[in-house]
Amino acid sequence: MSSIKGAFIFPHPPIIVAEVGKGHERMAQATINAAQEAARRIAALKPETILIITPHGNMLSDALTISGDARLYGSFANFGAPQVKLELDNDLELVEEILHRLEHSDIFAISLDKEMRKTYQFADEIDHGALVPLYFIHKQYQSFKLVHINYSMLPHQDHYRFGMAIRQAIEKLNRKTIILCSGDLSHRLTKEAPAGYNPKGREFDEQYVDVIKQGDVNRLLNMDCDLTEGAGECGLRSTVIIYGILDGCSPKGEILSYEGPFGVGYCVAQLHLDCDKGIGENSEILERYINEKKRKLEEVRKNEDPYVALARLALESYIKENKRPSMPNNLPQEMLQNKAGVFVSLKKHGELRGCIGTISPTADSIAQEIVQNAVSAGTGDPRFYPVEKNELEELQYSVDVLMKPEAIESVDQLDVRKYGVIVRSGYKSGLLLPNLEGADTVEEQLGIVLQKAGILKGESYSMERFEVIRHK
Repeated sequence: MSSIKGAFIFPHPPIIVAEVGKGHERMAQATINAAQEAARRIAALKPETILIITPHGNMLSDALTISGDARLYGSFANFGAPQVKLELDNDLELVEEILHRLEHSDIFAISLDKEMRKTYQFADEIDHGALVPLYFIHKQYQSFKLVHINYSMLPHQDHYRFGMAIRQAIEKLNRKTIILCSGDLSHRLTKEAPAGYNPKGREFDEQYVDVIKQGDVNRLLNMDCDLTEGAGECGLRSTVIIYGILDGCSPKGEILSYEGPFGVGYCVAQLHLDCDKGIGENSEILERYINEKKRKLEEVRKNEDPYVALARLALESYIKENKRPSMPNNLPQEMLQNKAGVFVSLKKHGELRGCIGTISPTADSIAQEIVQNAVSAGTGDPRFYPVEKNELEELQYSVDVLMKPEAIESVDQLDVRKYGVIVRSGYKSGLLLPNLEGADTVEEQLGIVLQKAGILKGESYSMERFEVIRHK
């Protein structure tokens, strides 16, 4: 019999805490009622440990983090209610066993104790993503230890395998455990939403709720990146981990509530489990997902045009041989004779892995421009650590060749699908390509490019627009 006694999905808006909401919480009464019901169900199960996965703690892009202090504490001081606080014992034995399970894997996870937090300049308190669900549970039941985990920006397969390691650790210790997945859904359901409106928000929420009802893990893992990015969600990776923990358990979800007050989607659900069979080192679900990803990437590479093929050749040659390649013999003449600014973008598992470009030509041909910018995208983008050799087979490339920019006077002359935009104010400038994820309106496009340029609200600036020829 499994030691996992239940699994629940919680949202985490602080406003549903009465001392924070001060009456406004009633706008999310269905969520409050469902959270209270979930808390009663958890209390009836009497867990020894509650393990919570949250998006708002101390996050690292390339490593999962587990709180490593003996006592874990937090309050709602940042939300005007410092008197509402929690302090819980950490289940350090389970933390150690989880980390032990990962010692010989390629998944990087670290324990964040006081010294490690000081190194990373992280907060000491646990985050509201954990505190909100625990607030409701603690009112019903207090006899448990906590394990507090924060997801990363690693790909889905790493989060899923991390979940499998958690399950193995729980079963090894025979720890009577409840799993909590903390996450809000789309933050873009209405024009009044914190992140503005995007029609993909409603689409994502509907798909997510249906996935939970059906327990359709494959569909969850394969959700379109454009959809999740456009929705502005924060619960997907938490959910991937919980399904990794429940690999082989055939979880079917009972939706206790879903609503979208304040323009943000809140889902409370219980996953009903059949975990009597043990968990192995491998997963059919994960193997199928990885193989499908490989198949799709192979198909993309078979259909690469010369622009994209040259970008890939350039970076692979530089990473593998520490040199730039000779120009292939079969390149189109326009690549060898014409000059233009070029942007090269890299993605890994649907997530940006690097992007570097030039507004105007700096090399003698488009081909040479592609080579130098492909190498820079993989090794010189300051937002990312350099691409490593073992990542090359997972990268997908795109090349944007820029047309000559033209000055414009009004935002009415912009179209996010057709035009990129350049903004300038004195020595500050920024550029954003057209038709990008997360920039679905002119307002979003301008907001992003002004932030990139470091141009503050109220500063005057000039604008230029440009078209691109995109090669994928």
